[in-house]
Amino acid sequence: MNSGNHEDPAQDTSYRSWGNYPRASHKKILRPSWMDEITGATLRENAPLLAYGLGRSYGDSCLNDGGTLLDCRGLDRILEFDVEQGRIVCEAGVSLGEILLVAVPRGWFLPVTPGTKIVTLAGAIANDVHGKNHHVEGTIGCHVERFELVRSTGEAVICSRTENAELFAATIGGMGLTGIIPWAELRLKKIESSLIEMDTVAFNTFEDFTRLSSDEEGARYEYTVGWVDCLSGRKTRGIFMRGNHATTGGLHTHPEKIKLNVPFNLPGFTLNPLTIRAFNTLYYAMGKAKGGHSQVPYDPFFYPLDKVNNWNRIYGEGGFTQYQCVVPETEVAAFQEILERIAHGGQGSFLGVIKKFGNVPSPGMMSFPRPGLTLALDFPFRGEKTLRLFSELDEVVAAAKGALYPAKDPRMSPRMFRLSYPRLEEFRKYVDPALSSSFWRRVAEVAR
Repeated sequence: MNSGNHEDPAQDTSYRSWGNYPRASHKKILRPSWMDEITGATLRENAPLLAYGLGRSYGDSCLNDGGTLLDCRGLDRILEFDVEQGRIVCEAGVSLGEILLVAVPRGWFLPVTPGTKIVTLAGAIANDVHGKNHHVEGTIGCHVERFELVRSTGEAVICSRTENAELFAATIGGMGLTGIIPWAELRLKKIESSLIEMDTVAFNTFEDFTRLSSDEEGARYEYTVGWVDCLSGRKTRGIFMRGNHATTGGLHTHPEKIKLNVPFNLPGFTLNPLTIRAFNTLYYAMGKAKGGHSQVPYDPFFYPLDKVNNWNRIYGEGGFTQYQCVVPETEVAAFQEILERIAHGGQGSFLGVIKKFGNVPSPGMMSFPRPGLTLALDFPFRGEKTLRLFSELDEVVAAAKGALYPAKDPRMSPRMFRLSYPRLEEFRKYVDPALSSSFWRRVAEVAR
C-alpha cells in the first residue's frame, strides 16, 4: 500500500463508534482506494488491524484501540448489477443507501435492512444485520451469495455456501475478524413500488404486543416492529408498525428534502426521566391518534432517524449505549422483568424497539438473531449507574438463555459473551491472527 493512501499519526482519535463510548486511539489509519491494495502483507505488517466502514456500530466492535484501522470507505464502487436476476456485486465500502439509489428505480430492494441505510455492505455482513422482516427473510447473511476474503496468510479466497463454506459461516456475523472483504455479492428483493402499505396500532399491554406479533398476524405482514415506552414497565405500552411493499405508486428513491442536524453535543441534563417521560407520553398519544392505514415512502418507514444528521449528539459528550438482547419466546416472564427493571432504573430514552424474531436460521455461526423476543433500548451513558443496570439485566438474560448483540455492546463480560454464543470456540479457529478489535480483546480475553 503506497504512502499516499494512509496516515500515520501518533494517536488518531477521530474514528469513533456511533455511541461515542468507549473512546479509542488508533496508531495508524490506512485508506485504500483500490481493492488490490488489500493484501496479506498489509494485514501482517499492520497488525493488529481491523476494517472500518461508516462507524455505525454502537460500541467498540468497530474500534481497535492502540492498533490500525483499515478505512474501507474508499472502496465504494458497484462492480456488477444483474437487473434481470437482482444480483449486485459491490466493493466493501458501498453503503446500503447507495445500493438503494441504484436498485429501487429498477424494481429491486434490499432483502434485509437495519434501521439505518448509512451502513457499508461489508459492515452489514460482519454484523449479520437484521431488520423488520426477520420473521420472513432472516438476516442479511441469508441473502449473501458470495464474497472474497483476504487473509494475512496471503490467500484471497472466494467464500460461499459451497466454496470455503466454513469461512463463509464464520465471516457472516464474524465482526470483521476472519479476514478483509474487498467485495461481496448480494441477492436483492423484487418490488413493484417504492411505497410501503403501513398500519399503525397502539398497544397497552404486553399481551397486546404478543397478539400483534403472533405467527398468524406476522404471516400477513412482511415488516413488523414496535416502539415501546421504556418507562411503562410491565404495562408495556407502545406503538406497533407493520407493512408490506405496495403494488402501486411507481419506483422512486424518495430523497429527503429536509434534513435536520444536531450541530453539537447537547448538555447532559437534556435527557432525564422527566423529559423522557414527557416525550414518550406525547409520542404514544400521537401514534395512537394517527393509528390506521397509510401509504408511505420507504425512507420514513425504514430509516426515520437518517433524516437527522448526528442524532447521536442528543445524548451529550458522554455518549450513549444501547442494550439489545433476545430471549426465547417461552421466557415471557424474563422479558417482562427486563422491561420492569429498565422502567424502575429510569435511565432509558425515547428510542426503544421491541420485536419478535422468527425461525429463519442464519448461515453465520456467530449471528445474533434467534427465535424469540428482542428489545433494543438506548441509554445516555451515566457511568457506573448505567453499567450496574446493564449487569442486572445480563443476569436476567443469562438465566433465560438469551443473548446480547455485539454490534451494540460496549461492556459485555467474557462470561456473557460465552453464554450468548455457544459456537465461540469453533469460531476462534477462523479468526485471522492479524485481526483484532477492542471488543474482541475484551470479550474473548485475547492479548493484542
